[in-house]
Amino acid sequence: MIASNALLRGDSMAMLTVRNLPDDVHRALRVRAALHGHSTEAEVREILAVAVKPESRVRMGEALAALGRTISLTNEDFEVFDQVRDKTPAKPLGFE
Repeated sequence: MIASNALLRGDSMAMLTVRNLPDDVHRALRVRAALHGHSTEAEVREILAVAVKPESRVRMGEALAALGRTISLTNEDFEVFDQVRDKTPAKPLGFE
């Protein structure tokens, strides 16, 4: 169950309830949290963040900047791109 704390406390953080968590998993989480000096709740937040937002994920801006450095694009190259690109406004996406 995910509920919005915005309704409960006026902020925009989400709340997650995990049901039917086996006792041995809960115990392991408490031990792991103690080893890291965290509360169990903070440890679970960290585990979830690492699981869904790995450092190895592709960051589009960084990838494009790296590509530009690799092929040694200059400001003059970008000016040429700007001169020859199609400047027709994009058509909005329709959902009909």
